[in-house]
Amino acid sequence: MITHRNFTTNGIYSPSIPKESPEVHRGELSQLTSPSQVVDGLRGSFDNAVCVEYGRRGASWDRRFFGWTAVIMKIRLALLLTVIFSVASIAPSFGAGERFALVIGNSKYPDAEAPLKEPINDARDVAEELKRDGFNVDIGENLTGDGMRRAFERLYGKIKPGSVALIFFSGFGIQANRQSYMIPVDAQIWAEADVRRDGFSLEMVLGEINSRGAGVKIALVDASRRNPFERRFRSFSAGLAPVIAPNGSLVMYSAALSSVISDNGSDRSLFVRELLKEIRTPDLMAEETLNRTRVGVTRASRQEQVPWISSSLAEDFSFIPGGGAGPKPSSPPPPAPPPVVTPSPPPVAIAPPAPPTPTPTPAPSPPPAQVAIATPAPPPPAPPPTVVPPPPKQIEVTVPPPAPPAKPPEGNTAIAALADDPTIKSLTARLNDNPDDGAALYRRGQVYASKGAYELAIKDFNNSLRLNPKDVEAYNNRCWARTVIGDLQAALKDCNEALRLRPNFVDALDSRGLVNLKSGQTKNAIADFDAALKINPRLTSSLYGRGIAKKRNGSIPEGDLDISNAKAMDPNIVKEFADYGVQ
Repeated sequence: MITHRNFTTNGIYSPSIPKESPEVHRGELSQLTSPSQVVDGLRGSFDNAVCVEYGRRGASWDRRFFGWTAVIMKIRLALLLTVIFSVASIAPSFGAGERFALVIGNSKYPDAEAPLKEPINDARDVAEELKRDGFNVDIGENLTGDGMRRAFERLYGKIKPGSVALIFFSGFGIQANRQSYMIPVDAQIWAEADVRRDGFSLEMVLGEINSRGAGVKIALVDASRRNPFERRFRSFSAGLAPVIAPNGSLVMYSAALSSVISDNGSDRSLFVRELLKEIRTPDLMAEETLNRTRVGVTRASRQEQVPWISSSLAEDFSFIPGGGAGPKPSSPPPPAPPPVVTPSPPPVAIAPPAPPTPTPTPAPSPPPAQVAIATPAPPPPAPPPTVVPPPPKQIEVTVPPPAPPAKPPEGNTAIAALADDPTIKSLTARLNDNPDDGAALYRRGQVYASKGAYELAIKDFNNSLRLNPKDVEAYNNRCWARTVIGDLQAALKDCNEALRLRPNFVDALDSRGLVNLKSGQTKNAIADFDAALKINPRLTSSLYGRGIAKKRNGSIPEGDLDISNAKAMDPNIVKEFADYGVQ
């Protein structure tokens, strides 16, 4: 039934529908009592019909408009909340994000004289502490190359965007080609190329972790030890190299760049002891934790061991999130210096906040033997270890006195025992298949020399040089082996040839200094050791040899200073020179 509200189903007025007759309205207006009222009502109805229709139409549009507006506003609010929550979930939470750690302690290196005492205990202590601090910890002990590779792959597989990844390594480390390498227990290292083949570059590991999306990357490396591989390739540089790490990284070495520390005879390292003490301090940011560790180690060792730190963290991170969670600044007063990159020399006065607990020594005043390493030489003060040395000072080197009688240190029983050495066995098998394998000859010569079988070493170096007359390393190693057994004339010739092929070759300078020292040519020995120390101021053998040469030349105080500095760097240096026949 169509009423006077002529609307279609969609509420829009339809003029095509004929207006109804007055009779239609009688039922609706039957309550009116007089005809005049009926007429007036009908007139008002018809006069206002269009207005009523359009008024109702407007009200309908208003309802629809504001209804859709409310719906759109709700949708927009929902979308906004979704975006906010998604962004919040993507942003890394450094206080409570997922934490993953790989802890490695390598102590049983077959090429070392004895297993290292500290790495296993240190690794276990660090792993337990990190577990308490919310890390998912994977620990490995005495890992081979394959074992370390699998351990790193497991770590890479766990990392999620924004998570925290930490590496702790204790064992032997080597720098090669300006990178630091962590060495597995089964590494076969005889030349620098072997380090890159068998070792694990710290920079590459950090880069891989970064590519997986880790927000915070931390590397704690306790590998600044003198190792058995040093004498095998004389281009070896002691200690570790600086790390070029990706943004968001925090790296700490247990000792300064290009320096080594001696075994303290304890079952735990000083570095790890101080590190754990600071990690357990609540509400400390990671950079401040490591800075305090550096200060504690420096003071406890009386500046003989100064850890190195490099930081590019963009966000705050605390080992113990504690009650404050989030990126809250550390609770102690913050006079902490910027922990960007601490230099190699001992920065004694740059303590961050007040030092932790060590109270016995009020200030590092006891005269550390290492402070004067670069200054004892009378000619130049030997400042930084930049590799821009002067010429190698080959003065009067061709006039050594007659060689003293040779005293080969190897006996028949020792030589027979070498036949069972697994490395020598494998190299000998290679040479049985191919007698002209120059690399196998050179490596076996190095093994013989490292085990004191100098005559056998010289034979292998002879054959290696027959195949490659320009092998600088072989000339230098043969020079060194001949010097030890007292064949000084031939040794001097080898060293001179090595320096002719590669001027300023630091290891050949060191070897020739030993030749001149044993020959009695003290001035020439001092010149060679000076030249070597200008290239590498921390070359312990040159520092100790120069000290002996200076004392023999009459400069006793200066010689004593060199000797004491060398002994502070490596207490075994005295025995090493005694084995060379120099005391």
